Amino acid sequence: MMAADPTAGAGILVVEDETMLLLVIAETLREAGFEVWEASDGDAALEILNRQPDVDLLITDIKMPGMNGYQVADASLRLRPDLKVLFMTGYAQEPIPQNVKQAGIPVLHKPFDFNKLPQIAKNLVDGSAPSA
Repeated sequence: MMAADPTAGAGILVVEDETMLLLVIAETLREAGFEVWEASDGDAALEILNRQPDVDLLITDIKMPGMNGYQVADASLRLRPDLKVLFMTGYAQEPIPQNVKQAGIPVLHKPFDFNKLPQIAKNLVDGSAPSA
């Protein structure tokens, strides 16, 4: 008998202000068996976190209008200290803050291979080493 996948049906909240990218990321993760919620800004993301106890992983863009990804992550971690976080950015030249590096939060640099995203998410959800 095969063991059940501990991340099957794991919940992921994706926060991205670029609509097409949000849709592609969400669909890629759904096809891999994750339950996915979508938010186009930080306020919407926090509303979802307040309503949905099943969110295990936050994937957020860093540069967004209004609340940036770091602020979304900080507020989310205050609500859910055990939440896993993955940042995305298209600005490779900008330095990643020291506290993010120290916390070991991985950063995906856009463009990235969408086919690798489900495995990265699975690794984060189940606590294995991230491969972002």
